[in-house]
Amino acid sequence: MKKISALLIGLAMLLLFQAGSVFADSKMDGVISDLIGTPYSYTGTTTKGFDCSGFTMYVYNKLGVSIPHASRSQASLGKKVAKDDLIAGDLVFFNTTGKGISHVGIYVGDGKFAHASSSKGVTISALSDSYYSKRYVTARRVMSPKTYEKYADEPSDEPGDGDSD
Repeated sequence: MKKISALLIGLAMLLLFQAGSVFADSKMDGVISDLIGTPYSYTGTTTKGFDCSGFTMYVYNKLGVSIPHASRSQASLGKKVAKDDLIAGDLVFFNTTGKGISHVGIYVGDGKFAHASSSKGVTISALSDSYYSKRYVTARRVMSPKTYEKYADEPSDEPGDGDSD
């Protein structure tokens, strides 16, 4: 009976997350939405400019999770997640140079991910975009279920939450 209950809960969560909008007003989404349009800056880790791993490191730090500033290092964290099982907050990785993992973003739902693009700055792109779909490598779930529930799932209710620094 426990297996059936767990399966049903998992299925319900999957449907719930897949049906959600890209920005469903969670704490994580508030942090990300405030950063949209921030310019790209090589090695950038602040709201003055981000590179891809600086962006993911900054967002995760705002959620109380410390991760390193390098996409290859981030790709070794947490546990591997199949593309079909992505939930908001998962890190998605790409090979944009032909030399292994070289780009990272944060899955936000609806087949989309937030990332610091060298041409557009912080933006939202679709995993199905031809450029990214050809270069997709893997995904990792770095947040624990408890952290996910605290920051990526619950609506923001704190004053000033989501404000830029």
